[in-house]
Amino acid sequence: MSGTFRHLLAPGAIGSLTLPNRVVMPAMDMNLCDDGSLTPAEVDHYAARARGGTGLVITGTGAVSWPEGAASLHQPGFADDRHIPAMAALAEAVHVEGGRVAMQLCHHGKVATVDMAAGRDLLVPSVPVPPMDLSTLGDCTPDELMALATASGGRPPTYRPATDEDLEGVVAAFADAARRVAAAGIDAIEIHAAHGYLLSTFLSPGYNRRTDGWGGSTEGRARLTCEVIGAVRAVVGPGYPVLVRINGLEFGPEGGMTAEEAAAVAVLLAEAGADAIHVSANAHDPFANFTAGPLPDTVAAYRPVAATVTRALRSAGHTTAVIAVGRLLPEVAEEMLAAGECDFVSMGRQLLADPDLVNHLAAGGTAAVRPCINCYVCVEKNFFDATPCCAVNARLGRGERHDLPAADVRRRVVVIGGGPAGMEAARVAALRGHDVSLHEASAHLGGTARFSALTTPANEPFVTWLAGQLDTLGVAVHTGQPLDVAAVNRLSPDVVVVATGARRTNAGVVADPNVVSAPRVHTGDDLRSLITGDATRGANGVGAAARLAVGIAGRLGLLNSPAWLRRWSRWWLPLGRRVVVVGGGLVGLELATFLAERGRHVTVVEAGRQLGVPMALPRRWRSVRHANHEGVTMLRDSEVLDVVSGGVRVRTGGDEPVVVGCDDVVVAAGVEPDGSLAATLMALGVETVVVGDANAVGYIEGAVRSGHDVAVAL
Repeated sequence: MSGTFRHLLAPGAIGSLTLPNRVVMPAMDMNLCDDGSLTPAEVDHYAARARGGTGLVITGTGAVSWPEGAASLHQPGFADDRHIPAMAALAEAVHVEGGRVAMQLCHHGKVATVDMAAGRDLLVPSVPVPPMDLSTLGDCTPDELMALATASGGRPPTYRPATDEDLEGVVAAFADAARRVAAAGIDAIEIHAAHGYLLSTFLSPGYNRRTDGWGGSTEGRARLTCEVIGAVRAVVGPGYPVLVRINGLEFGPEGGMTAEEAAAVAVLLAEAGADAIHVSANAHDPFANFTAGPLPDTVAAYRPVAATVTRALRSAGHTTAVIAVGRLLPEVAEEMLAAGECDFVSMGRQLLADPDLVNHLAAGGTAAVRPCINCYVCVEKNFFDATPCCAVNARLGRGERHDLPAADVRRRVVVIGGGPAGMEAARVAALRGHDVSLHEASAHLGGTARFSALTTPANEPFVTWLAGQLDTLGVAVHTGQPLDVAAVNRLSPDVVVVATGARRTNAGVVADPNVVSAPRVHTGDDLRSLITGDATRGANGVGAAARLAVGIAGRLGLLNSPAWLRRWSRWWLPLGRRVVVVGGGLVGLELATFLAERGRHVTVVEAGRQLGVPMALPRRWRSVRHANHEGVTMLRDSEVLDVVSGGVRVRTGGDEPVVVGCDDVVVAAGVEPDGSLAATLMALGVETVVVGDANAVGYIEGAVRSGHDVAVAL
């Protein structure tokens, strides 16, 4: 047991089920089921997390009345005995790996999109259902809007208050589902009473406006969930673990769940027979608040709520376990367990990023753990009823249960470029047994991902992890040494992996040197070279004093840390008070917000209608909202016509051009793959493959996947 994480890695019990540690993988939909039955790919996904040491793996949610009450035709179904063999295969696979598994049972109620597609009314406690603000969908592309309508077939929802007969049927369906799950040898059941699904809407004072025995008081609103627990308990027996997931907070609707209300509900559920309460949160309007709940962007977002529920249960004399969730990193999870704020911790996206999380922690701490960068690439796929992928784990859903195959022939692999694509290619090639060297022209590994850590701090731990893996695997890393063709030939490679990234141009935004008091125009590379000190030239028009300051900071080693650069940038930046950012995509939007937080008056000029493309949707919606909050002016359907004295001339749509005053222009558009070195090497007959932005601009997700896949093919 690691001394650093002695509470996290200590055994614990949920009812009669003893678990080897306190780490739980919460339910996350993989959408890999076929006609309601688990497929081998989905089984391997959960077995991989068991192999990695996770104490309890909970499957993605399934529908107790499938396909009725389902959110997807690709989720597990529990309404027929034909699903039992696949569940039994899951139990066997997880047990072979030494793990334990629970299945999550649900009726999706007001968001049962399969019912929408079939024209069935959605069951709710009462109508009307509070409306949602759909304005954020304006930042979805037409293709994304079509994909969002996949599961529902584009049909609008119609709602029906559940009758006594409906609710009796729901209770019976949960019990029948539980019987099948237990018969398959699954170790535990989780009843889903959170995230806006049917049971959670009955629990919520914001949704449940009934005045009969299913509403009104806390006891009335909890009646349905308590009856489900009782019916399930009657089927599975007194010793079988039953977990219940609830909302500890609701972000909208008006009068939704609070921590105090959740604590009172938890006591009632424990009295009904629940062995564990899994405390989550939810937003009524996912398009506006998804990154508040259920997948928060703040570390330990629901920590106080879990503590409140734990105190209430203990005060009432219940030993019912409490499972906390909400972007819990290992260090804060250890703190919470040590303080008695919860009994177990869920780590969802972190276990998608690193299925071996627990084994890595037990072997030596966090250095070996591949960190989640909180980019929401995984969960975006659920919005499209598709299978999640991971920006930092290219193997997600692609055979993670098994080790990478060793190379048939050991080859000398030279990787040129030390960004995520190059480092991932080097890492995987070395894992497979190749002789690998990596050569980076700048003084630091990380490429644009390292620079992006200024605006997106979660990227920094991933760059650090990749660099640490290269060191652990014995990859020969050379920084500050650009390679030309002659230098490559001297290395006598069997294969060269070119990961030199993209070119960043001024996209036609050019300052006329004859214009008096024209703003300075910088490309992204200009800014990077100045702020990080990685290049010999300074940014266009920036004075010698600023370059001198950066040079001194570089010699003192102060530019080695993006975290230090973030702090430094709050009191000094090589930009004036007014900045125009050309391009409102991923880079431009995050840069604009970063500058606005540092006191700049920022205007974004975006040629398209949508901002934040290609960010994953939840991150995009959050980022646009945050930019608005910071006072960024955003001009859509706009273009910079020319640079004039004191600013730039901008035309929006068919309007007359206007001058936007500024001191500096930062061009965050004009990014093109740079395959020039690769083309030269290929022409000379050198076996060469191109990865990352040198091949196609794909940011971290595309870089990692291309680097991984090329290395697997070597």
